Amino acid sequence: MTDPVIDLGELRAGPEPDPPPRPPGANGRLLRSALVLLLVLATLVSAAVPPPRPAVVTLPAQLAAETLFTADLFVVLDPDPEQPTRRRMSAFRLPDGVLLWQAAVPVQGRSWAITSAGGTLLVTVYEVLPPEQGVQSLAFDRETGAYRWQRQGHPTVLADGNVLLLSGADDQPVTLRAVDACCGTVRWQLTDAAEYVGLRQDARGLDRIVLHWRTGHTEVHDAITGAELARADLRPTEGGSYEYVQVVNGLLLASHGTPTTITAYGLDRLDRRWSTTSTDQIDFIEDCGPVLCPQRRGVELWGVDPATGQVRWRIDRWEWVLPYDGRLVSAPVADPPQPLVVLDPMTGEKVADLGRWELASINRDGPLIGTRRHPDGGMVVAELDVHAGEARVLDVFPDVAGNCQAIPGLLLCQLVGGSYRLFRVPR
Repeated sequence: MTDPVIDLGELRAGPEPDPPPRPPGANGRLLRSALVLLLVLATLVSAAVPPPRPAVVTLPAQLAAETLFTADLFVVLDPDPEQPTRRRMSAFRLPDGVLLWQAAVPVQGRSWAITSAGGTLLVTVYEVLPPEQGVQSLAFDRETGAYRWQRQGHPTVLADGNVLLLSGADDQPVTLRAVDACCGTVRWQLTDAAEYVGLRQDARGLDRIVLHWRTGHTEVHDAITGAELARADLRPTEGGSYEYVQVVNGLLLASHGTPTTITAYGLDRLDRRWSTTSTDQIDFIEDCGPVLCPQRRGVELWGVDPATGQVRWRIDRWEWVLPYDGRLVSAPVADPPQPLVVLDPMTGEKVADLGRWELASINRDGPLIGTRRHPDGGMVVAELDVHAGEARVLDVFPDVAGNCQAIPGLLLCQLVGGSYRLFRVPR
């Protein structure tokens, strides 16, 4: 395309006119400075306006409700106002909070709980009316709430997504049944199996079962098939029997006596690995990642090498310990919110102070979220970075009473009246 022709009129001879005067340089700088100042002021004003608070969803529940919170579902077990020993179950879709379905639980009891196994929701209750069969697990369809099946026992999710049910009183041998999560069909069972049952679980679920009798007879079974993998007669070398056995970090740990002697056995062949003796009574042993943590509740904590049994450190300041991201999170004996600290698992030394927080999540695959009350009301929410040794405040959520639970991206907290509010956690 050619440029348009503009008629300038007739050219005449003569001197050219003087060019118009240029503005002084100071006036140009003043104009530019004013524009910059306006831009800075606009930026400051926009920064002073708080960003819009993330959308929240309120989910109805009573104060005595039991709840289950997953990435896509919030399930509430509410007491029936007319029959408090009955429950009504409501399922809400997350994150929008839409009510998907409601169902009545056809058993009266106490000690209610909810477990999710694939496409099945398991409601566990201790039955209080005849025939009083003890702990019962009732299965409902996760998508529709339709009732599926009922069997006796506490549920544990297997590594293949099905369910192991354990039943038996404290003074009776335990019975085990592996059932299909979909329909309750028994895959294998061991009745009156043992006086002690130990379970090994990983991120997928339960994969090994240890059966132990006071006589010392011990068996290891595949949790999926029920097949026996190993058996041995395990007794202390000085005679007698073990008072307590526990599966921790891929080992069978057996203890007896005061001071307590701890002996470790491998789960594959029940071969003896090592033995170590404490200076006092040990109440239980925790998995602390790269070390084992024998503990006297609220009194003393050890760090023990799981390969050799060597005691790496002893401390008497911390009440509990949580392995997270290669470190240990702990707190002294105190009422919550507790001053959380970060420990080096190999030395037991404190490497950071995180401040006073209640843990809203212990999901090792997601961020560690802490909460505490704001002096003006509401709940302060922070991400706890164990490597940087700091708490990064994310937001202050109003009208929250407590009982917060977190999964990546979402925080669920209970309000004063019992209902829950779902917040999106900013990152």
